[in-house]
Amino acid sequence: MTIYNLYIFDRDGQMLYYGEWTRKKQSGMSREEEAKLMYGMIFSIKSFVTKMSPVDLREGYLTYCTNKYRLHLFETPSRIKFVLNTDVGAQGIKELLHQIYTQVYVEYVSFNPMCPLNKPIESELFAAKLDEVVRQSPAYASRPA
Repeated sequence: MTIYNLYIFDRDGQMLYYGEWTRKKQSGMSREEEAKLMYGMIFSIKSFVTKMSPVDLREGYLTYCTNKYRLHLFETPSRIKFVLNTDVGAQGIKELLHQIYTQVYVEYVSFNPMCPLNKPIESELFAAKLDEVVRQSPAYASRPA
């Protein structure tokens, strides 16, 4: 299984952070343009699913799968959005995203007076801890060689 990349968006769609692990193909556009397209896509998918789903989707987790990758969306009560792209066989991503939020984002951004909220995250400590958590996850560790 493979973890490709992670986007973190604030409630207004501004990209706060982008991390990449084993992404195989680049989009050919700037990171900002790519982030706008990603946010627009998750906004549209979430809106569509919310309107069409026969059950209430208050859990804050949504996954979207193609034949090439799986997009995982975890939205916090404060509407911070964590978007993780993986291969289609990745397991345990909901728990990983929750762990990234509680053990990395909350600890190293929310509780850090040097990291202003709703501004891009530039903390090296945050990036290092995020990388550590992702690389220790079973979804990353079990990826093919």
